[in-house]
Amino acid sequence: MVNGPSIDYGALSPLLIILGAAIVGVLLEAFLPRAARHAAQLVLAIAALATALRATILLAGTTTTPAIGSLHIDGPALFAQGTLLVLAALALPAIAERAPNGGLHAFTPQGSAIPGSAAERTAARVAASHTEVFPMLLFSLGGMMILPAAGDLITLFIALEILSLPLYVLCGLARHQRLLSHEAAVKYFLLGAFSSAILLYGIALIYGHSGTVELTGIATSLATTEGAGLALLGAGLLAVGLLFKISAAPFHSWTPDVYQGAPTPLTGFMAATTKVAAFVALLRITTVALPALHDQWLALLWAIAALTMAVGTLAAITQSDLKRILAYSAIAHAGFLLTGVLAASPAGTAATLFYLATYGMSTIGAFTTLALLRRHTGDATALAHWARLGRRAPLLAAALTLFLLSFAGIPLTSGFIGKLTVFQAAATSGYLSIVVIGVLASALAALFYLRVITVLYLSGEDTEPSDETATPTQDRGTGSESGIGAREHGQATATVAPSPAEIAPRPALYAVVGITAALTIALGIIPGPLLVLAENAATFWR
Repeated sequence: MVNGPSIDYGALSPLLIILGAAIVGVLLEAFLPRAARHAAQLVLAIAALATALRATILLAGTTTTPAIGSLHIDGPALFAQGTLLVLAALALPAIAERAPNGGLHAFTPQGSAIPGSAAERTAARVAASHTEVFPMLLFSLGGMMILPAAGDLITLFIALEILSLPLYVLCGLARHQRLLSHEAAVKYFLLGAFSSAILLYGIALIYGHSGTVELTGIATSLATTEGAGLALLGAGLLAVGLLFKISAAPFHSWTPDVYQGAPTPLTGFMAATTKVAAFVALLRITTVALPALHDQWLALLWAIAALTMAVGTLAAITQSDLKRILAYSAIAHAGFLLTGVLAASPAGTAATLFYLATYGMSTIGAFTTLALLRRHTGDATALAHWARLGRRAPLLAAALTLFLLSFAGIPLTSGFIGKLTVFQAAATSGYLSIVVIGVLASALAALFYLRVITVLYLSGEDTEPSDETATPTQDRGTGSESGIGAREHGQATATVAPSPAEIAPRPALYAVVGITAALTIALGIIPGPLLVLAENAATFWR
């Protein structure tokens, strides 16, 4: 008699809840009438997130391999899963926002219709809505929750694809500037496919050396055999797939165009959550699978961290579109986070976990703030649209200022504590040089954050149309901009006067901004509880 594998479904319950809800969401799309789908999908998503978060909390302190070694449920995995669920809950109100005609505000009513076509206008008129956005988000979230817990390379690859494929589709569903959104989706898909292929090749090389894809087995093989050149090459290729997801240079080229072209609420969700999943997976590989290659592996990460901080900081200075500024800011922050990975210690892991949580909350808050200022042609992301916002909407301007100060690492914000902890961990582990580079990059990054703050209060930007602020093709469902090179610095391809920007009266979005702003301050003043939680969760199962 053949005994079946032993599976601990209790330890897998958060994953099963999210993926099960995603499957139920697909069934709701198939069987519910159109008018009932939005409410049903929203209730299902909220219930799934709340139930999964409760299950994750109940698993605190658990260390096990519930699925034949393919998943490791331990402190870092549970911390990452809980963080992902909280960030998804914070991003949900902006994603679920309804348009006046009944559809989702940020997403086109019919993605298959040609921008500006009669089919698209008809879909808008009958209030068609892409409510399948909700199950796709849950599928992506499920992949993100699997990735940091992956105990072997095959599971890691599958998780990476599960989280990526829905995002490729969702990036192309923006209601406004449709061609720009389509271009972002195609670029993200093609570059993501290349990175996945490279990652898969790296897995093959590691398997060729070790004879196993399990992380613990790889570590044992590397510790007991000589001549690890093949495994080192495989590890470098494996890193490409994860570094692509975290927007580390030189694998960052997709980030500004995708952030700009994707629907703004989705950009916030993607910017916050993918980093959490990919960084914890990178930490697990560094700590569990490759300790025998630390010298070579960490030298590679040192170079990538330095390059990433430099590229993100210098490129952001030239931008004039807020989404592109935040995109390059995200690239720079990937470099700062890599300093925590370089520490290769429990202190470095704890600091990285804390940084991921605080950065994610500030990112959700910043993009939700962006989603509140809008025009009839779409979101108002050009700096000119934000001039004098401090006079028109002082609370909204104050919230955005707070998030920017946190990104800059100003004291009394959570961003300062995050940078302080990762720099301290790296310096303690002997990587003082990367800390010096990080401090210099942070000081330089403050320039473009202060530039935005100046626009909010002192109107430092010209509010008349210019190359940077123009909307290339006005998109009232009749078209959108195209062209890659003209947007490289936030520039457009035609000079058209920007339409007036208005502040949307959306209480749910204001609540998200308020919650994230309060957390940004609270964790900057009283970081102890979250730091202790991160320290207690910093040990990987081996």
